[in-house]
Amino acid sequence: MAGRRPSPNGKSKWRRNPSSDEGSDSDYDLEIFQKSKADGKKGFRFPRISTETGVEMEEETDQGDARIRRKKMMSSAALRNIDIKKERWRLRSFEEEDKISDQIQAIRDELKKKEAFGSDLRRPEVKEESLLTQKRFDECNISPLTVKALAAAGYSQLTVVQEAAIPVCLEGKDVLVKARTGTGKTAAFLLPAIETVLKATSSNINQRVPPIVVLILCPTRELAIQIAAETNVLLKYHDGIGVQTLIGGTRFKLDQKRLESNPCQIIVATPGRLLDHIENKSGFSVRLMGLKLIILDEADYLLDLGFRKDIEKIVDCIPRQRQSLLFSATMPKEVRRISQLVLNRDHEFVDTVGLGGLETHAKVSQSYLVAPHGLHFFIVYHLLKEHIMQVVDYKVIVFCTTAMVTEFMFMLLHDLKMNVREIHSRKPQLYRTRLSDEFRESKQLILVTSDVSSRGLNYPDVTLVIQVGIPPDREQYIHRLGRTGA
Repeated sequence: MAGRRPSPNGKSKWRRNPSSDEGSDSDYDLEIFQKSKADGKKGFRFPRISTETGVEMEEETDQGDARIRRKKMMSSAALRNIDIKKERWRLRSFEEEDKISDQIQAIRDELKKKEAFGSDLRRPEVKEESLLTQKRFDECNISPLTVKALAAAGYSQLTVVQEAAIPVCLEGKDVLVKARTGTGKTAAFLLPAIETVLKATSSNINQRVPPIVVLILCPTRELAIQIAAETNVLLKYHDGIGVQTLIGGTRFKLDQKRLESNPCQIIVATPGRLLDHIENKSGFSVRLMGLKLIILDEADYLLDLGFRKDIEKIVDCIPRQRQSLLFSATMPKEVRRISQLVLNRDHEFVDTVGLGGLETHAKVSQSYLVAPHGLHFFIVYHLLKEHIMQVVDYKVIVFCTTAMVTEFMFMLLHDLKMNVREIHSRKPQLYRTRLSDEFRESKQLILVTSDVSSRGLNYPDVTLVIQVGIPPDREQYIHRLGRTGA
């Protein structure tokens, strides 16, 4: 190896850099001491590191017969956390494991007591009013072709909310409607929407590209797809009237091609994707100039802080001479005040719940359990096992607070060989749509989902709804509970 040749007398000297000042903290003082061969010992001493500010750091290394000693003044900031002793992960003792198992067993005993208490207790019978009325669809002022489509789908009588809202909507007034989940709100605004399209198309026969007559806004993609599907059912015998969805998770150019190749009069959209088309300057905003009716489904959520700015922009881009309909199962006072952004001052308020009435269905039993966060999964697993043993054709929805918690809960239940699916915002739209359709048509299935499935979605024959963690607000709890379809 090429290297520096030592001096004959065995002493090696290093010249000090003249440019460096004496006593500088950033310089190294390197000294090589010659040790006698007789008492030379080979060894290694670990460096001593000090973290006190301004304290000298020494590093000594014995290499053969030469001992190299380095000195440097260093601060604790330069060392960062290199000398901090990190606390090691302490393994749980058997006693702690026994405590956890005792807690789980106590929760199981409490659940059994609640079940036994609920079966022994004679609750006063709550007489819930029937959803259906005596009025039939053929008695309403709607198209015979629409009535024929309703009959083909198995509908003949109106529900309470439909009987209260449809006549007012057909008069052309702005309406704010509050009704419980699962009472037929979608048909209550779709039937007036179709009548509005029929009136508009009769006067605009010669137009090459029909204008957009009805705009339906909803907060989630799944709800938009469901509303469009129900609209197609009602348009079964209507020729020349179409509906399309504008939602995120799909290609923007594909939406444009569909709008050009298959012109439609009804648009079901989420606010974000609709604004993308309005701001694209592709002629879509021009078609909105013929708008006659705007509908906000789940209006309380759309007028909340998350969507309010988007709704204001959309309202500024549509004609002022229009009709507006707002539907929701919950209607806080703040939302009623903000609804003036969309509604006229002389709008009608249809409330089928009533002042002080139950916003949830009386025949749906509700219970809660307070438990440590670390035991949530064990409780959910226990509840699912008990429910599967009791109900043959079970159909369960497990709501989680975030997409990450939803994914984690799905992985754990899937590893335990349960028939489970997951839907949350991290999944692509095609995957979410496929699983939503699968869960709607299946039985003996568990759906773990975030709040993307909490509003408006129609999942028939749901036997149990579990909410893991506290919902963000009271309204969200009501909407989650409404997925029972009761």
